Amino acid sequence: MTPTDAAGWMELALDEAADALEHGDVPIGAVVVDADGDVVARRHNERELTGDPIAHAEVLALRDAAAHVGRWRLDGCTLVSTLEPCAMCAGAMVNARLERLVFGATDPKAGAVVSHFHLLEGAPLNHRVEVSGGVEADRCGELLRAFFRSRR
Repeated sequence: MTPTDAAGWMELALDEAADALEHGDVPIGAVVVDADGDVVARRHNERELTGDPIAHAEVLALRDAAAHVGRWRLDGCTLVSTLEPCAMCAGAMVNARLERLVFGATDPKAGAVVSHFHLLEGAPLNHRVEVSGGVEADRCGELLRAFFRSRR
């Protein structure tokens, strides 16, 4: 993965995040890319839309990617998210045997990758996910800040 790839994939994730605004969901987007660099899933938050508490962009994208590749193991795949994942999403990445996570903004309230917990580092879990953070962090963070400003 080159920095150019990460920025291009983040652009797709940001497009997904913007789509969440159409139904009042927190604007978080996620993209899963296979080992060849092909996008195999694109999703955004749908908790408000569906009433499903686990309809986070990352979980939905992992589900779609598994369906696309025909197996639950996402060996060689990269998930690109506009926000540092929460504990639930980080756990799903470990269980999917995801190879890599690329994220934009850190989440000082619920981040489970670098902010509060380090769930993707492996111990005591059975799999380690490579992590790259801060890709387009300003743009990702501003989208979220604007959303929450409009709610206050």
